[in-house]
Amino acid sequence: MEWIVFILFFLLLLLRVPVAIALVFSASLALLDSGFNLDVLPQKMFSALNMATLMAIPGFILAGVLMSRGGISKALIDTLRAWVGHYSGGLSVVTILACAVFAAISGSSPATAAAIGAIMIPGMVAAGYSKRYSMGLVAAAGTLGILIPPSIPLIVYGTVAEESIGKLFMAGFVPGLFLTLVLVIAAIIYAKVKNFGRLPKASWEERIKLSIRALPAAFLPFLILGTIYMGVATPTEASVVACVYSLIMAVFVYRQISWKDTQAILRETVNTSAMIFFIIAGATVFGLYLTNAQVPQDIAAWIMEGDVNKWTFLIACNILFFIMGMFLEPTSIILITLPIFLPILQLLGIDVIHFAIIMTVNMELGMITPPVGLNLFVVSGITREKLEEVVKGVMPFIALMVLVLVIIIIWPSLSLWLPVQMAN
Repeated sequence: MEWIVFILFFLLLLLRVPVAIALVFSASLALLDSGFNLDVLPQKMFSALNMATLMAIPGFILAGVLMSRGGISKALIDTLRAWVGHYSGGLSVVTILACAVFAAISGSSPATAAAIGAIMIPGMVAAGYSKRYSMGLVAAAGTLGILIPPSIPLIVYGTVAEESIGKLFMAGFVPGLFLTLVLVIAAIIYAKVKNFGRLPKASWEERIKLSIRALPAAFLPFLILGTIYMGVATPTEASVVACVYSLIMAVFVYRQISWKDTQAILRETVNTSAMIFFIIAGATVFGLYLTNAQVPQDIAAWIMEGDVNKWTFLIACNILFFIMGMFLEPTSIILITLPIFLPILQLLGIDVIHFAIIMTVNMELGMITPPVGLNLFVVSGITREKLEEVVKGVMPFIALMVLVLVIIIIWPSLSLWLPVQMAN
C-alpha cells in the first residue's frame, strides 16, 4: 500500500494538482482503506497549524514584501553599488550581497530573487553582462533566502523536530556566509575571464550620502537577529518587530508606500502564507498516514538490520532530496521526510541541527533545479524569458552549490560552531 500511495502522489503532481491537495487525497485514500476514521482529519490539520512558532512565517513574508515595495531594498542596492560597483564583477558582487542582506530579513528564496532580480538584472545587462548569466546569478543567489536566518524552512524544521529555532538560525548563519563568499569569488573570477564592464567609480561624497540613507535599512537584519539571539524576542515576536520597523521605514523614511498600496501588499503576503500553511496542513495528513502505517519504524528497522552507516545514509538522503527538489518546494519535502528520518538520525548519531543545514542546502538546490524550481519561474517571470534560458544560466551555480554542500556535510563544525559558542 505504501508504494501505491507514493505512486498516486507523484502521479497527481505530474497532472499539476496542487501539492497540498495531492498530499491529502493520496493519504486519505490509504487511511480510508485501513479503516481509519476520516472525521478527525480536519481537527488534525487545524492542530498542526495552531502553533505559535508558525506565526513567524507570515510575519517574515510581510516584512519581505514591505522591504521590496517600500524602497528599503533599493537603498541597500544603491549603497552596495556605490562601494563595489567599479570593481571587476562589481555588479554581480552587489547582486549577491544584496540577496544576502535581503535573506536576513525575508526568510524566503522566491521573495529574495524577485526583489533583487527586478532591480539588478536590467542593470547587469545594461553594464555588459550576458542576460543568461545575470538570470542564473539572481536565481542562485536568491536561494540564500532560506539558509541565512531567518529562514522559513528552518522554522518548519524546528517545529517538526521540536528543536530550538534560535539554534537552527545560528547554525545557518556561517554556512550562509560561506556560500555567499563562494558565490562572490566565482562571480569575480567569471567577470575577469569574460571581461565584463565596470561601473564608473562613485565619489566619496556619493558613497557617504547613500550609506547614510541606507543606514535605517541596514539596521533591520541586526534588529531581527539581535532580538532573537539576545533572548529579547522569540522568532514569532521578531517577525512582528520586523514588520512594524519595515512599515515605518517604508512610509516615513523612504516614502515609497501609500495607503493605496496596502491591498496589493496584503494580497501578496496572504497568497504566499496561505500556500505554505495549506501545504503544512496537507503534509500533516500524509504524516498521519505514515505514522499509522508505521513507515518510519519499518525504515528504521531495515537500517538496523542492514549494514547502513552514517555516510551511506547521508548520501542516500542527499540523492533523495535532490530528486524531490525537482518536483516539490521545501516545506513539503521537510514535512514528508523529516518525521521518517528523525528516529534514524538518533540511531546513526547524526546531529539534528547539522542535518537541518544539510537539508536546507538541498532545498536551495531544489529552488534552482527544473522542472519545478521556484526561483527559476520567478526570474523567468521578471525577465519574460523562456524557462530554458534561465536553466542554462543557473547550471554553473548548481555545480558550485553541490561543492558547498559536500563541504558542509564533511565539516559539521561549519554548522555547529556558532550554536555551540552561543550556548556557552
